[in-house]
Amino acid sequence: MTASDTPDTPDTPGRIVLLTTSHRVAPGLLSWPAWQLLRDADRVLCPDEGHPQLPYLREAGITAEHLSPDAEQLVGECAGGRTVVVLPTGEGDRRLTDGLARLAGSGRVQMPDLELLPGSYDLPGARLLDLVQVMDRVRRECPWTSQQTHQGLAKYLIEEAYELVEAIEDGDRDELREELGDVLLQVVFHARIAQEDEDEPFSVDDVAGGLVEKLIRRHPHIFGDETAETAEDVHAHWDRTKAAEKQRASVTEGVPVGQPALALAAKLASRVRGGGLVVPLPEGEGVGYRLLAMAAEAEAEGTDPEAALRAAARAYRDAILAAEGARG
Repeated sequence: MTASDTPDTPDTPGRIVLLTTSHRVAPGLLSWPAWQLLRDADRVLCPDEGHPQLPYLREAGITAEHLSPDAEQLVGECAGGRTVVVLPTGEGDRRLTDGLARLAGSGRVQMPDLELLPGSYDLPGARLLDLVQVMDRVRRECPWTSQQTHQGLAKYLIEEAYELVEAIEDGDRDELREELGDVLLQVVFHARIAQEDEDEPFSVDDVAGGLVEKLIRRHPHIFGDETAETAEDVHAHWDRTKAAEKQRASVTEGVPVGQPALALAAKLASRVRGGGLVVPLPEGEGVGYRLLAMAAEAEAEGTDPEAALRAAARAYRDAILAAEGARG
């Protein structure tokens, strides 16, 4: 007789499985191992009568008992090699797991096997659903947030974008993650405000949906029949698709004049070059015209003049700090 053929005795410790599920996945959409476990278990316990999985378990013919045992009771339920599945819920999870940990550490009882089985998993981007829900509640209940407008928030978007650029330049990964979150907050915030417009409301889903469609249209080499072997091919596809979408009357259309001056100069030079135009740079006295010429030259060479000047300015700042340190 093999070990697997040996019948269980009352002293056989058994097995406790905590079956976790994600609230971001529709109830009833469980993994195949989860369904197998539920069907094969000796008992299925659920402390919460309102657990969202219960109707689907009943429909599948699985009996889940409304019971909230403490650690010792649960270990006792596993006597004789029985498998007990628990559907954790809320704060009760911590009470039970802490109790099991204390019991295991006491050495007073032979502990059953303890397992944690995820019955459903978050898909990539699932936490964005939480973000939308939290933003909705904050918009409704926060005295400050509920009064904000697109116009009033515009300055914060610009500020957060600059802080993100600084995090990128610093190479600080933690700061990068945080600043990306701050920029994302601005997007979700503006989309939530837009829902309330009486004439032309739209939601964050409309924003995301439009972006998905744009990405698909502008990548025909991935989602269509075109081919692209190089980054230059991709850029050409993008420009052609964008030109067909926008149908601009002028190459200057859509260039925001409120952006930093070097970036504005480079963007105009790029539009002129991309449009196949020959437009001589205006001649004039003063530093502005010299900077314009330098920005156009940098753009033609593939250099971002704004980033280049920022890097030089940061080096100058470091030199200033070093000089101050030496003097002090």
